[in-house]
Amino acid sequence: MKRSSWTEYQKEIADNDYYYARSCIRQNFFPGSEKAFLNIIGKDLGLNIFDDPIHTSCTGIGYHTDIVPLETIMTVVARQFALMGEAGYENFISSCITSFGVYTEILATWEEFPEMEEKTRESLYKATGRQLCKPKNLAHTSDIIFHHREQIARQAKHRLVNAYTGEPLKVVEHIGCHYAKLFPKSGIGGSEFPYVLAGMVESWGGEIIDYPERRHCCGFGFRNYLVQANRGYSIANSHRKLESMAPYKPDFIVSNCPGCAMFLDKWQYTIAEMEGKVYGQNGRGIPVLTYEEMAGLVLGYDPWELGMQMHQVDVEPLLDKIGVEYDPAAKYLGRDGKYIGRPEAAVVNSCSQNAFLNIKK
Repeated sequence: MKRSSWTEYQKEIADNDYYYARSCIRQNFFPGSEKAFLNIIGKDLGLNIFDDPIHTSCTGIGYHTDIVPLETIMTVVARQFALMGEAGYENFISSCITSFGVYTEILATWEEFPEMEEKTRESLYKATGRQLCKPKNLAHTSDIIFHHREQIARQAKHRLVNAYTGEPLKVVEHIGCHYAKLFPKSGIGGSEFPYVLAGMVESWGGEIIDYPERRHCCGFGFRNYLVQANRGYSIANSHRKLESMAPYKPDFIVSNCPGCAMFLDKWQYTIAEMEGKVYGQNGRGIPVLTYEEMAGLVLGYDPWELGMQMHQVDVEPLLDKIGVEYDPAAKYLGRDGKYIGRPEAAVVNSCSQNAFLNIKK
């Protein structure tokens, strides 16, 4: 008899017809990822998704730093849901982990305290003239990629396999804290056994690497970073994770949180500057990917169209392992084909230096 306990860690995910809420910070950290998600869902998978130009930030960062009051963020979120209803959708998907946690928290609060929902409805109508329409299904965008991972695998141009050895790439997955730690049942696998990223990696040929600090926070923590005096706490957490994973020699890290991906990438540069230490192989850093970038590479997207030149740790060694074709000279070219400049320093030197020299010539 098969064990049924795993069913308790699953969640309902809508198959189609998604109302998409962008992230305020992802567009700064990894600007190509949200566009890639829209292309993957709308074009590659042929599903219906609406990118609403008039939705706003959920104000989650302000809420978690005690700047935005609970009543205010509830009204902002109610407006988001109202826009979804007006557009004719009932499946709300959020690009940001913090937003996903906020939406989950507010829906749970309204369920527990219906008088707060009623007050929010009144505030929404007074402020905007709109009516609250709660979503039938709420999911994070990594849930959506996970849900359709097998179809992506069937359309794959590349697999997460070392093109030189034929062996699965070793992958470290990092789950954002607000995905399932706040409300364990809101995430696939819960907070104990999150499978949303591991499922993608395994379906696309890679191998998930377990290590002691796998579930440790990246250290973002809002106050840890937004308050300059606290940034030592932030980097200390990422440092602890990187020290723990390094002996297992991962080929790359993938995260479903914009802050986590950004810090695990850029703190490697900081640690290299502070201590002269890198955590990857051959004197290089460990590339850090968003799940959209990972899916995009599997589907054959150009890495520079994905925005991977924005990473602090150079991705070319990983692209070579996967067998991705790319133009080194195009890495730092803008839409008009003009050279836009490159970072003054990165964790490692790669073939992008040659591209830079060729461009300058």
